[in-house]
Amino acid sequence: MSPFLTAWYLLYTRPCYEKKIADKLAGMDVNYLLPVRKVLKQWHDRKKYMEEPLFPSYLFVHLSNIQQFFECLHINGVLYYVKFNKEIVRINDATIRNIRLLSEAGQDIEVTTGRFGPGERVTIVEGTLAGLSCEVVACGKQEKFLVRVNFMQRNILMSVPKNCLRSHCVHE
Repeated sequence: MSPFLTAWYLLYTRPCYEKKIADKLAGMDVNYLLPVRKVLKQWHDRKKYMEEPLFPSYLFVHLSNIQQFFECLHINGVLYYVKFNKEIVRINDATIRNIRLLSEAGQDIEVTTGRFGPGERVTIVEGTLAGLSCEVVACGKQEKFLVRVNFMQRNILMSVPKNCLRSHCVHE
């Protein structure tokens, strides 16, 4: 048996259990990431901004030992660790950093499973997401950038002013 690797792992949860599981993890002193976005909800008599998970039914956990690994599996609502080719997926720190940057931006974030054609590679140079590499996608009359989160086959779309982007093009 191979030794346990301290890393970020991805839990798959029952629908709408992400926040309950996050509360349990906090009580267990397990480091976790539940990225959320603010969504305007409308009822017949009012509107209100609510927080929703950016990736429904997914929760990132940073585990340092095998005991934490198994304790997380026994939390009510946790279904399993995400696997790829029969191996439990470990998430690299750069991906976690990018997801944190996106979730801190909060509003105007959209997650899709759609595939987009190749576009121009850019870096955001101003604002909360400064330093994040992304791909530009034209969506109707509005320009948006696309950040690919490949390990979950999801794309995150967000509006960014053109003057906040710098091209990766190399001039020869």
